[in-house]
Amino acid sequence: MSTNSHKQRVLFVCTHNSARSQMAEGFLRELYGENFDAYSAGTHPSRVSPYAIEVMQEKKIDLSHHTAKSIDQFHGMEFDYVITVCDGARETCPVFPHGKEFLHKRFDDPTQGTGTEEEKRVLFRRVRDEMSGWIVQTFGKNVVC
Repeated sequence: MSTNSHKQRVLFVCTHNSARSQMAEGFLRELYGENFDAYSAGTHPSRVSPYAIEVMQEKKIDLSHHTAKSIDQFHGMEFDYVITVCDGARETCPVFPHGKEFLHKRFDDPTQGTGTEEEKRVLFRRVRDEMSGWIVQTFGKNVVC
């Protein structure tokens, strides 16, 4: 059980808020939700990718009710961490005025994958698994037990 009386707020930012930032939000909520409030947003939001929903469900994380949100929706909220997970978001949103710490971790964009349906799933799974490892490495050490 956490001894934190205050959950740290984390905002994951990507261009479309369709895959990478959604998956990061899902992992942080699932793995460390007792210590962190996770959010995600896009600089140009579109819709949550059905592939992201599918591959996260394989890990028992439900993104089916998630929606793509604009970073503007979070203007005025304070965050302990603002994390860009794609280079486009890093360039478009270099400063979030109410963030305490800014991180950048680039992940490949699985929505740009081509090929068969299964080849697209393989790409989404690879990015999902890379992201899961990074979340554990980055936030697991910050959990106070």
